[in-house]
Amino acid sequence: MSKWLTQEWLDETRQMAEGQPERPGASARMQYVVTGGPQGDVKYYWVLENGKLVESKLGELPDAEVTLTQTWDDAMLIQKDELDPNAAFMQGRVKVTGNMGKLMTLLPITNSPEYKRLQADIAAITEY
Repeated sequence: MSKWLTQEWLDETRQMAEGQPERPGASARMQYVVTGGPQGDVKYYWVLENGKLVESKLGELPDAEVTLTQTWDDAMLIQKDELDPNAAFMQGRVKVTGNMGKLMTLLPITNSPEYKRLQADIAAITEY
């Protein structure tokens, strides 16, 4: 098991995501900011190319197209599939800056059966 939001966890989950289907046009450079964690704020980023997660690292992505900011508690609820990411966004619990159109094109992926299976598999290997 990997500790949630560590580089080890990001590496392991990126490898798990390799089986996701290609989704032409679903490309983005995304920065995540998780606030109020036990060790302070956590910043990490994803680089998606055609639906494939090609990079997942702790730190900041200087040319991020979209930044998502959420509390530690809400991020954990989303990760555990106890809070729908689309609902969290609509309720203002996930703050978004940058290219909103880019994000909107990616949101439907979170409802796909493949993504839901991946989330369940990730939850099974995650230590919170």
